Amino acid sequence: MACGPARDTVAGTTPARCENACVTGDHYFTAEPSTPARPREVEFTVAGRDYTLASAGGVFSADRLDPGTAVLLRKAELPAADVTGALLDIGCGFGPITCVLATVAPQATVWAVDVNERARALTTANAARVGAARRVRAVAPDELPDDVTFTQIWSNPPIHIGKPELHGLLLRWLPRLAPDGVAWLVVARHLGGDSLHRWLVEQGWAVERHASQKGYRVLRVTR
Repeated sequence: MACGPARDTVAGTTPARCENACVTGDHYFTAEPSTPARPREVEFTVAGRDYTLASAGGVFSADRLDPGTAVLLRKAELPAADVTGALLDIGCGFGPITCVLATVAPQATVWAVDVNERARALTTANAARVGAARRVRAVAPDELPDDVTFTQIWSNPPIHIGKPELHGLLLRWLPRLAPDGVAWLVVARHLGGDSLHRWLVEQGWAVERHASQKGYRVLRVTR
């Protein structure tokens, strides 16, 4: 299969190459997916609460909660109920991280960023499902106001866009972390979780391997 251009789910960059699997022109990285939607639902449980969210073809992990996302939501420290300010979900997909954050932190606003318009629409719909429609902002990367900083940043980042594009993505969003904020990332070990840890440290971030499970690293990143 030939490698066609693909747009990074978050940073809006074009990967220079494909890694492990070829990304076609219509993938979850695509801004306007032409893949038939074929609506479906994804069920999962986090912190004792059951979620049933709408999903569709053409978005990331359309048929299930991605295993990396599941590890992140299980092993990272979810926001406390009294957390305020803005939270960021980088590469929101159909919105599982966004909906969990909005549920456990009812005083916070959650910004959900994705280049895929179908993903953003699903995240908006799912925010309404969990009663958080007024506190969730699902936007394209360039639509997020420049003056917003984040108490917490969460992401299961799109590793397959390639290392330079992944680094560019993180260099775009991590600097918008509040001085006392925390970012939570999950990366598969065999896809470079440990090397990403080292790179983040080289960029001046304080990084802790908070947990490891099922081949995934959960990284806690602070200033």
